[in-house]
Amino acid sequence: MKTPQISIIIPLYNEEKLFNTLVERITAILDSLQVVQAVLVDDGSTDNTPFLMELISKKDERFKSVFLSRNHGHQIAVSAGMYYADAEEAIMIIDGDLQDPPELINDFYSKLQEGYDVVYAVRKNRKENFMMKSAYWLYYRLQKSVSNYNIPLDSGDFCMISKRVKDIMVSMPEESRYLRGIRSWVGFKQFGYEYDRQERHAGESKYSIKKLVELAFNGIFNFSKYPITLMYRLGLLSIIFGIIYIFHLIYLKLTSNILPQGYVTLFFGVLFFSGVQLISLGLIGEYVFRIYSQVRQRPLFIIDKVIN
Repeated sequence: MKTPQISIIIPLYNEEKLFNTLVERITAILDSLQVVQAVLVDDGSTDNTPFLMELISKKDERFKSVFLSRNHGHQIAVSAGMYYADAEEAIMIIDGDLQDPPELINDFYSKLQEGYDVVYAVRKNRKENFMMKSAYWLYYRLQKSVSNYNIPLDSGDFCMISKRVKDIMVSMPEESRYLRGIRSWVGFKQFGYEYDRQERHAGESKYSIKKLVELAFNGIFNFSKYPITLMYRLGLLSIIFGIIYIFHLIYLKLTSNILPQGYVTLFFGVLFFSGVQLISLGLIGEYVFRIYSQVRQRPLFIIDKVIN
């Protein structure tokens, strides 16, 4: 196989139900463009996904299969695919559930040829239920308001990046990865391409509520100092509130000699200040844990094997 111009990175986790459809659509792209490579990354699947990946890679050398030693998570799986991508010009990242249409590869690539280094997809419409759509809408706008960097609204990992952007992102060793944030942090000329996100083709989403919350935390804690600022503001607010309350008690003592019952006052004060302290400790703990995870300098992923 000739050295590809574009590598399509596709992380997979227990996707045997849609694997054949995915391969059909990717193969059609490979046949039409000739100089495209598909990098399939198995993120520790427990179904037949690894077996199917091995079959297609042995049948068609344009499919490179990377097998992780265990489930490392979506962001790490994509990072592993970026590391093993061979493309000379561009990298395209899509999810294996086919909600992101790989057929947009020509549109994305044409923008790169216009001089852009990053073409990220912006979701105009989503097919999730009302609660999930509302949660996504709220989170992206919260992130936008507190981030120190310009992370575009309603943009996920679906994108195409130039090789130099890929090389920079791969060289960044941070463990709690938030790729769309890293992509924005790198800079260069970027373009937002609007599209309608489709329903999942088959199976169920592998992103549980817990994993979504963890990803959201990575987006906020890794690219914003707002949590630290929040602790400062809560502490300052507590001091101001305490001073105002003390002057209020002095005023009552001087004017009417009637003071609130001590038990209620004490209970309220302990509850309020304890809550502020616990929130502050929790936020500090979040940063300390991230520092601890980073200084261990463990590899981001462990590879079981690579085919092609």
